Amino acid sequence: MVQRLGAAICVAVLVPVLAAVAVAIRVLDGGPVLFRQPRQGLDRQPFAILKFRTMRDGRVTGIGGLLRRTGLDELPQLINIARGEMRFIGPRPLTAADVRRLEWDSPAHDTRWQVRPGLTGYAQLGTVCDRDVSWSLDEHYAQHRGPAMDLRIVMASVSALLVGKQRAKAWFWR
Repeated sequence: MVQRLGAAICVAVLVPVLAAVAVAIRVLDGGPVLFRQPRQGLDRQPFAILKFRTMRDGRVTGIGGLLRRTGLDELPQLINIARGEMRFIGPRPLTAADVRRLEWDSPAHDTRWQVRPGLTGYAQLGTVCDRDVSWSLDEHYAQHRGPAMDLRIVMASVSALLVGKQRAKAWFWR
């Protein structure tokens, strides 16, 4: 309940930013502002993740590149959090195709799906983008999550916004 309320407050506070980004996408790129995609959530239940649209015709747009670098493309996920489909911190929400490709669809991988997906998470802060490493980090988070770990992830995520992902990851993994 706290997460949902916090996300709703964030959306209310960020309305000017959300509106500015929406107008920029609409004016510079045309077309829809939001990107919706089915993802797997808690207990593998599907939900539609929301993001600002950053691509057109299979390519990242000019404004889309900026939104991705700054993480602003992820802000609409605050609505997913307010709806209770996600949390601020948890494993990355994946598409069903990604789950199959990564071979994380067996009962042996159920631990990961016992936690709501998050806007940011332990595996996203890893220094290596690897299937086995990501699985290990997601499973570790699912089994050991708590306020101290969440605070560390929040601090690393905020640092990534301020000083860049690579530098923040280096600090996080010391």
